Amino acid sequence: MNWGDLLTALALVMIIEGIIPFISPQGYKNTMQQLTAMPESTLRSIGFGLMLVGVVFLYFVRG
Repeated sequence: MNWGDLLTALALVMIIEGIIPFISPQGYKNTMQQLTAMPESTLRSIGFGLMLVGVVFLYFVRG
């Protein structure tokens, strides 16, 4: 992996993260309010699950 791959991945993350607030700002605000009401343990579990899914996906894509 080189720096170009890392920067490309970061750019894609920024693009994907920006889609929802661009399409539906009010829906994004509502979702963020709901997230702040969740317990930290639930947020950690969700984050860990997303990381695992990402690692598995990356494994299959990059071989």
